[in-house]
Amino acid sequence: MSSNGMEPWIEELVQASAAADKMTEKQARIVEAAIEMFAEKGYSGASTSEIAQRAGVAEGTIFRHYKTKKDLLLSIVTPAMLKLITPFVLREFKDVLNQEYESYDLFLRAMIENRIAFVQKNKSLIRIIAQEIPFHPELREQFETIVLSQVVVRMEKRIEKFKEQGQIRADLPTVSVLRMTASTLIGYVLMRDFAATRPGSAWDDGAEREATISFIVKGLAP
Repeated sequence: MSSNGMEPWIEELVQASAAADKMTEKQARIVEAAIEMFAEKGYSGASTSEIAQRAGVAEGTIFRHYKTKKDLLLSIVTPAMLKLITPFVLREFKDVLNQEYESYDLFLRAMIENRIAFVQKNKSLIRIIAQEIPFHPELREQFETIVLSQVVVRMEKRIEKFKEQGQIRADLPTVSVLRMTASTLIGYVLMRDFAATRPGSAWDDGAEREATISFIVKGLAP
């Protein structure tokens, strides 16, 4: 979180949009409130009246800038995909993807630490992507084209190198290794976040992390 309590990606998006589009203070408040409401309640559950109330503006002010609630969502997510989320995600991945690792398990450990930190800092971003992309084809297409393609290319190069070193089964297609690794890591990171908030949870994070890494490494071993 930044010093004003706003998630880093939201702060960057508002600042970038304000600089590029000469966004007024009211528009910036509307965008920030909409991001928060979409993250909390989802697109269908968030009303423009609630967004206006949180932004401290009249509901009519929203419709002076955005014709519909869908336009408001797209005005937030599409620029974020194009201008912010891709470099933001890649920047967060950069330290992991640019380092050399002696083994696949060390690479996995670095990835887990990186993703946990990313999720904790940007929970509303994760919620918006998870909640809205399945129901908005235009957002899904942009996410796949702009974000996933660039991350996938970099991950595939890493996997190919470990295959050449004999640490991963050579008969498995690289895309299959990536899919199995990503789905397992994402499952661990999401379950970790869920378990941490559940009262009386007996979640042993160290044991779960080791089990996850062992499951992947042994399953992919030659």
